[in-house]
Amino acid sequence: MVAYRILITNKIPDIAAKLLRDKGYNVLIPEDERSVGREQLEREITQIDGLIPLLSDPIDRPLLEKAKRLKVIANYAVGYNNIDIEYARQKGIIVTNTPDILTNATADLAFALLLSTAKRIVEADRFVREGKFTGWGPLLMLGADVTGKTLGIIGAGRIGQAVGRRAAGFEMNVLYTSRSPKADFEEAAKAKYVDLNTLLAKSDFISIHCPLTAETRHLINRQNISKIKRGAYLINTARGPVIEETALIEALKNGHLAGAGLDVYEFEPRITADLLTMDNVILLPHIGSATYDTRSKMAELAAKNIISVLETGKALTPVN
Repeated sequence: MVAYRILITNKIPDIAAKLLRDKGYNVLIPEDERSVGREQLEREITQIDGLIPLLSDPIDRPLLEKAKRLKVIANYAVGYNNIDIEYARQKGIIVTNTPDILTNATADLAFALLLSTAKRIVEADRFVREGKFTGWGPLLMLGADVTGKTLGIIGAGRIGQAVGRRAAGFEMNVLYTSRSPKADFEEAAKAKYVDLNTLLAKSDFISIHCPLTAETRHLINRQNISKIKRGAYLINTARGPVIEETALIEALKNGHLAGAGLDVYEFEPRITADLLTMDNVILLPHIGSATYDTRSKMAELAAKNIISVLETGKALTPVN
């Protein structure tokens, strides 16, 4: 057995390290949940054969230029905008991700945010805990209906389609934008393929599920927010920079948007201060895939991608 050297940049479920060590590999992983810093990453990158980074770890060209032996980067995420994919390809480094596994967990969370913003769940919970509840009232914590309303889905990949199928159970009218129509999705969720402007104008709830690219960065900007139906709700479990947060905050303050549910942020992990003060916004700490089963399966797939590339030269879920 070859004693390949593998770096995992943060503590993840133990299954990954176990699979790699069972192959006789030398596995480096932090003992706590603090990620390996840039300085250590730059030092280790010269001596490792495989890398399992988080989405928050920038694996950019300056870092990859230092890689001497690196053969595979198994991103512990479905997204991979943290990696310079093209330069990795030029260097012959295979990049993989963890698709499919986190689809249902993230779709569940997106729909939970939709329901929670509409029904003011977090605000109502805080109201009770603060001792303000003195009895039922006809105007107390009025929210929005979900059943029968229109849901607009931006990005109809695996997660977007899973959210649409959940919406069908609430008898919602589903609109979606995507690079191309999805016939199976349209049949399953009775969804309708529309352009972005139509979706913004007609949706009561908008859920974002597109990847972060040069084209989608600030896709939901001041101009496009102005096209959204007044009183709509915006949900984002995809990537923070898809939304221009200053424009979002302005729309929430002036009432153009009724509320927002966010699991990701433009300047993550920093949260724009105004968002922290708003009762009509629910803020989560990027937990879309945060279930025991999902995170363990992600770790297992990342490790199996490392093993497959090092042993056979082929990845299970390649992105480049």
